[in-house]
Amino acid sequence: MAKVNAVLIAILMTCALLLVTSQHRARKVFIELERSQSMARKHEVEWNQLQLEQTQLAKHSRIDAVARRDLKMQPVTPERTLYVNAPSGAPSASGGGSPSVPPPAAAAVHPPVAAVREVR
Repeated sequence: MAKVNAVLIAILMTCALLLVTSQHRARKVFIELERSQSMARKHEVEWNQLQLEQTQLAKHSRIDAVARRDLKMQPVTPERTLYVNAPSGAPSASGGGSPSVPPPAAAAVHPPVAAVREVR
């Protein structure tokens, strides 16, 4: 009977140690899960802030203001633009086919533009 009690006590102690070990591992995994979820929330907030910043930086009014202020750019006005019509036998500026090919119906309404350059 003493041997059986000793074996049962050994099994009981082993089970108790395994239970403590498994609970410790479960707590460590749970803590790691909480950290990962916290990091995911932080990354989501940062992602949303970056998207908002990108939206703000991509606004046309901001791009226009930076171009005018930093790059000293000015809008092109009709007075500063010279439109040159291509001769009737020359290919268009788009590099289209041969001159013997008839132009599409829309091109017949507006003459092709060979070059556009800014006049100062």
